[in-house]
Formats: sequence, C-alpha cells, structure tokens
Amino acid sequence: MKIRVLGSGAGGGFPQWNCNCDNCRGLRNGEINAKPRSQSSIAISTDDKNWLLFNTSPDIRSQLEVFPEIHPKKGIRDTGIKAIILMDSQIDHTTGLLILREGEPLDVYCTEMVKQDLTTGFPLFKMLEDYCTINHHNIPVDGSGFTIDGIDDLRLYTHALSSKAPPYSPHRHDPHEGDNIGVIVEQISTGKKLYYSPGLGEIEPHVLRAMQDADCLLVDGTFWTDDEMIRRGAGIKRAKDMGHMAQSGPGGMIETLDSIDPGTRKVLIHINNTNPILNEDSPERKTLDEHDIEVSYDGLEIIL
Repeated sequence: MKIRVLGSGAGGGFPQWNCNCDNCRGLRNGEINAKPRSQSSIAISTDDKNWLLFNTSPDIRSQLEVFPEIHPKKGIRDTGIKAIILMDSQIDHTTGLLILREGEPLDVYCTEMVKQDLTTGFPLFKMLEDYCTINHHNIPVDGSGFTIDGIDDLRLYTHALSSKAPPYSPHRHDPHEGDNIGVIVEQISTGKKLYYSPGLGEIEPHVLRAMQDADCLLVDGTFWTDDEMIRRGAGIKRAKDMGHMAQSGPGGMIETLDSIDPGTRKVLIHINNTNPILNEDSPERKTLDEHDIEVSYDGLEIIL
C-alpha cells in the first residue's frame, strides 16, 4: 500500500496568503528552515494506477499536477482517481470537488451528515449536477468495513469522531454522528493498516483502539498548544473549540502517541501555519524528534 501526502497543511496552507505570523513571514523571507505546504489531502493505491483520494482541497489541481502516477494515461480524458472519500464537510477538504468538475461523474463516499451539509449549507453536490454530477455512496460510522469498486486489495473501516461540523453547517451547534470521521485503511493481502484522522478533537476509546491496531498513524497535527492562535495574535479560538487536540501538554497528542507501540510509525498532518513545528530548527520540532514523531510534508510517500 502506498500513501501519498498531496497536502500536509491546515486550512489556508503555509504560508497563508494573508498571514504575517513569525512562520509565514519567516518562510517568505527565507529566515526559517521550513517547507511550504498546501491544504491537506492524501491518496492511496496498491497498484500505482488506481487511487483513492481522501478529501479534495482547494489546492487539488497543483497537487495532482506534481503527482505523475495519477495523471491521465488512456485516451483524451482520463484520471487515476477512482473514488473520493470525504472525512468531513470542511471548506478546505471539499472545495476541490469544483476543480474536478471537467471529468466523468465523481464517485464520492461520505456520511449522510456530510452529504446533508454539501446539499444545503454549502451545496457543492447540487452545483455539480450541471457539470460532472456526484455519485454519492453512504459510508458507515460504526466501524464496519467496506470496499470500493475499482480499488483492489483495500478494505476500509470508518468511525464517527467527537468533533465539530463546519461553521456554515445547519448543525454546527447540534453535533451528529458522522460530522467527522476517522478511517482505518487495511491492505487485504498483507494485513497492513493505516489510521488516518486529520481532525481529532479527543481520543475516544474506539479511536485509541484503532490507533493501537495500526502500523502507521497519520493524525491531527494542527496546533502545538490549545491557545496557539490567541498567543500568536492570529485568532480568538482555542484548538479544542475548532475540533483539534493540541500536541503538547497533559492529554495532548504527544502523550497519546507515546502510549502507542514504538514500532508504529507516527506522522502528523493538517499542520496550521502558526504551529512552531513547521520550523525544522525549533525546540518544538526537536521535541517531536525525541518522541519519534514525524511531521508530514507535501509529496511524502509512505509504503506499508
């Protein structure tokens, strides 16, 4: 199983177009050791030909352009994208559907809650009816497994997370199961498993079990501290208010990952532009190194 990180940043990417924080300014001016990042998305395949896309960020066109394995190979119009899974209905995870409108109907797998958001508050599915159309496939939120036509040798297990629907959602303040999901991706022939969850608000028992059972974790790396946005003068919300765990501190992501088997590969994704771990020479980055936790970057490939 090959996992390709198309984008590793949180909403806005890095540097964010209107941000003058130490990280964004430092990257623009060449003052810090850091890599630019587009907004988060990954692709998975077992044959380097047929790819399952997880989320479609606003940066999807440029992400696909630098990814030869997914380029058209047959006929005038073609793509290696066989299906798309949406982890939630956030703008930075779904807007890329508009960029993919020139093709054949898109097979999109998402929960009923995400479908509702994308036909009401942010009606992408309705907008695309006059272009490529969307073939919606409902996915479970109870951890049960399913396969996807055209994606050989993969079985997926999806479960609900305690997080938040987007601000535009009709049920932003009325959480439902399926607003956000985590997913285990298993290669049937080898038994190897990836656990992917770019938006983790808390480590629930079923989430911890999934993490303990995986060979590789690709999980929420959005914020270093709960008050990071406030501390950096970039916002007024805390990480937990936006449905993300902080990495540092008691009960944080580092503490959680330390409890997982040392043989498990641990990688952070969905990294906000304010997070000090983007600076590869920072003390925070050194702390991650000491805990054997990696920071994903655009173009990273993981082989399981």
